[in-house]
Amino acid sequence: MKGLRKLFALTVCLGFALAAQSSAQDPPEPVQPPPHTQPWPMLGTGNTQGDRVRSLSMGPEMQRGISPKDMLRESRRLDEALDMLAPQRPGTVDAYVVSIALDSDPVFAREAREAGRVLGRRYNAQDRTIVLAGPDGRSTGLPKGSITSLMVALASVAEKMDHTEDVLVLYTTSHGLPQGLAYHYGDTGYGILSPHRLRDTLRDLGIRRRILILSACYSGVFVPFIASPDSAVLTAARADRTSFGCLAENDWTFFGDALINNALRKPQGLEAAAQEARTAIGEWESAANVTPSQPQTSIGLNTSQWLPQLEASIPSQATRPVGRPSFDP
Repeated sequence: MKGLRKLFALTVCLGFALAAQSSAQDPPEPVQPPPHTQPWPMLGTGNTQGDRVRSLSMGPEMQRGISPKDMLRESRRLDEALDMLAPQRPGTVDAYVVSIALDSDPVFAREAREAGRVLGRRYNAQDRTIVLAGPDGRSTGLPKGSITSLMVALASVAEKMDHTEDVLVLYTTSHGLPQGLAYHYGDTGYGILSPHRLRDTLRDLGIRRRILILSACYSGVFVPFIASPDSAVLTAARADRTSFGCLAENDWTFFGDALINNALRKPQGLEAAAQEARTAIGEWESAANVTPSQPQTSIGLNTSQWLPQLEASIPSQATRPVGRPSFDP
């Protein structure tokens, strides 16, 4: 037994030494996220408009100009974060939280990071939370958000959860298009997470119980595809409306500030929180004299079988909002 303990200690020390050596050789990751300087490439392929529409509905993704070392670092970082997720507890409705920024504009990474904290605390899922967000000008060290990293994270969560009792809580924040959520990382990553692809991914992975919160312009386009009796869906805007507050230098979008940074910090149900957020956003948009975004909420009937159990773990004390408010009259 002593020999085994010595071997284990030697292995751990060697691992730390190798990690330190690797860190010393690799250049430090920049804290500032890369800006967008190049035009958006053509992602929809085909000879006709119909071909291009079908291509975009499949959720295309393009990566270009990424060094092999950066690819390896991201792969390892994602693997490590997924390995840290705790297993589900039989007989308990566990939440698995995935919070992702799909754009390198730092407002989205800041929002995704804090959303992971708020949702993890709210649903007693701190050890079952993964945040996919690159550097935000202040913090770094998390796996970067991309369509691929999201697909891998969802597949890993699906393996860990009990599909008959556990719940996926997904928060996405990015720019949006009528075709779906925009993935745009500097000048190296581009893509569209379409409603078809998100719907098919959740279906193929067997993730039936879910709270899906999408912060982006036009995000209401997802509702007809991902709403279900066992789903609660909240979006930042109607299918044909933009949302607001997504300036790169901001700490929050309007939707993220109202829902995550304020309403979901309080000991109230999801539907009440959604209503509070809609009211606040409506007041801010009216004061700003902009076309209302009209956030959407769809809560399926079957959620009454598991949402009360999940919300029983909501802390009784609210936490304070952080960062600069998204709207300052």
